[in-house]
Amino acid sequence: MQKDLFETLIEIIATLRGENGCPWDREQTHTSLKSTLIEETYETVEAIDSGKPDKLKEELGDLLLNIMLQAQIAAESNNFDIYDVIDTLNEKLIRRHPHVFGDVNVENAEDVVNNWEAIKSQESGYEDRKSVLDGIPNALPALLRGQKIQKRVARVGFDWDNISDVIAKVDEELIEVKESLQTNDPDTIEMEIGDLLFSVVNLCRFVDLQAEETLRKSNRKFIARFKRMENELEKQGKSLTDQTLAELDKIWEEVKKDEK
Repeated sequence: MQKDLFETLIEIIATLRGENGCPWDREQTHTSLKSTLIEETYETVEAIDSGKPDKLKEELGDLLLNIMLQAQIAAESNNFDIYDVIDTLNEKLIRRHPHVFGDVNVENAEDVVNNWEAIKSQESGYEDRKSVLDGIPNALPALLRGQKIQKRVARVGFDWDNISDVIAKVDEELIEVKESLQTNDPDTIEMEIGDLLFSVVNLCRFVDLQAEETLRKSNRKFIARFKRMENELEKQGKSLTDQTLAELDKIWEEVKKDEK
């Protein structure tokens, strides 16, 4: 039954891309689908955050659709098909998990990561990587990429000894930002604020937080509070734009208190 479902999906995708298929699907290419793939990935993350299984099920389907379209486009050029994708994944999972499918012993998750990286370094396509930092995708969100950079260099010992050193670095970068503001030089200010952000990302890593997820949560919290502030003003028959900053700040603090 499950195999029938997958075969049906393959046939649907092939039909959509076929001669009498959907005009939109037929004109898509690997490149044109990039933005859609990224969008659907973020919508899947949002569905996870919602805690709604039905929503996650739907978004995972949309994400799978993008993968199936990419594989179908490749199949039409006789490069590979979805079965090749699955076969490559199966082989990779078995090869990179010798502690599960072989006789390698590991003590903890750190050992697993170290083995994973050692195995990757021996694989085809990795032989040209000369730097510890090679292979980190440029297209990653900046916070996520920054954290990956820091994790990579930490593996080879380029890291702080304790959290007090990390906090001192954040303080140092904040001072440099304040100094840069006195220069009125946009490039200098941008560079110093970037350094501050990078050091804060490092602080997240040091306390086992994901910087990207940490900021996403703060974004959601701010939006929720701001909407409650808007609702409160609406109840009072007041307009948001007619309030002074002091008045808005007072309502903001009241909203914060109600959360506790």
